[in-house]
Amino acid sequence: MTRRQATAIGFVAILLWSMLALFTVGSAPVPPFLLNVLTFGVGGLVGIVWIMATGGFAQLRGVDWRVYAFGITALFGYHALYFSALRLAPPAEAGLICYLWPLLIVLLSGLMPGERLRAPHIVGALLAFAGTAVLILGKAGAARPEGATTGFILAGIAALTWAGYSVLSRRLGGVPTATVAIFCLGTSVLSIPAHLMVEQTIWPTSALGWASVLALGLGPVGLAFYVWDVGMKRGDIQMLGTLSYAAPLLSTLALVLAGVEPASSRIALAAALITAGAALAARASASPRSST
Repeated sequence: MTRRQATAIGFVAILLWSMLALFTVGSAPVPPFLLNVLTFGVGGLVGIVWIMATGGFAQLRGVDWRVYAFGITALFGYHALYFSALRLAPPAEAGLICYLWPLLIVLLSGLMPGERLRAPHIVGALLAFAGTAVLILGKAGAARPEGATTGFILAGIAALTWAGYSVLSRRLGGVPTATVAIFCLGTSVLSIPAHLMVEQTIWPTSALGWASVLALGLGPVGLAFYVWDVGMKRGDIQMLGTLSYAAPLLSTLALVLAGVEPASSRIALAAALITAGAALAARASASPRSST
């Protein structure tokens, strides 16, 4: 597989994740941990197919248990936070805050050994967080669902969690992508006691709800992780970082087109600021290192 092919494969994850918010809304009223159980169970089955198509389970031999602990913790934590955020806060706003992760990937990558954090990174961060402020403060006088502020906080933590997972995955280039199947299955199993302890069991109430759960498991919470892993380990990480900044716009557009959120200049401005800031930071990372 060439670097260009791996980058193209990684981009598929970005397209799939742009549907995450829409399918999550469609899966309501399933609580977050139960949604983890269902969707990661499906995602794990996707992984079993992946493993059988790429050499069988022998490729998992010798993988350090800490790799599995890292992947399961990251996937479990991120999606518990993400699904909770979209249940508590308006989905377009919470979704856009979650999509600060591309910017955070650039910033965290700049702090790794051998990398530099430059002025454009800082300017890009300020632009992106200005977009977040537009989202949160733009409705200062409007009624919000109870728990919306908590939802916004959870969305921010989710963004940081996914950025950390992605950056550290780059350092695990020798670990086979097949391990992602174990990450998914482990996340599903780990979510069962969490669901039983803190949630009421509420299944999808319609065919649309079940279809949304299945779509999540096959796409944004399934195939996306495998192709993202390929892109992070073998592709052009700077290019994928830049392309990731299309996700906020695509996610919000999907919500608007589906009638979940009304179109507004406030959401458009916030999306533009977040995307512009992240793209500026990514461009700084992709340019040759300055000698000064």
